[in-house]
Amino acid sequence: SDHGGFGMKEDIKGFLGELGYPVCDLGCHSTEAVDYPDFAFLVADAVRQARAAGAGCFGIMIDTIGVASAMVANKVPGIRAAPAFNAFAVRSSREHNDANVLTLGGGVLGAGLARALVKTWLETPYGGGRHQRRVDKIGEVERRFVKG
Repeated sequence: SDHGGFGMKEDIKGFLGELGYPVCDLGCHSTEAVDYPDFAFLVADAVRQARAAGAGCFGIMIDTIGVASAMVANKVPGIRAAPAFNAFAVRSSREHNDANVLTLGGGVLGAGLARALVKTWLETPYGGGRHQRRVDKIGEVERRFVKG
């Protein structure tokens, strides 16, 4: 998280532990002002590296609104980050788009809703099938701009 999402991050970490998920906290570690792009990149890159190594890994990034961190995370190759505002969008981001990073807004979501969205996102499987063609096209667009 950045400083705007720190309080919610602390709550979500505990909630993930209750659900039995391992947590790797990449910061920040207080409410002291920091720059969200630094932390959104750390989360996205950790997911990218873990997936490249064959691990099934997801990331959750929390800033004040959740949109800015999604913008940053989506610059990292292989990342499909989705901001969470309601259950329909969260389910669709997993089922239809195979999202691997969820971004939350610590200043716009209450703790109960944030927990419900995280749980829904983690428990919703990717649907594959007819959605795979579209997810593949996301990768094709990305490869047009990634220099080898």
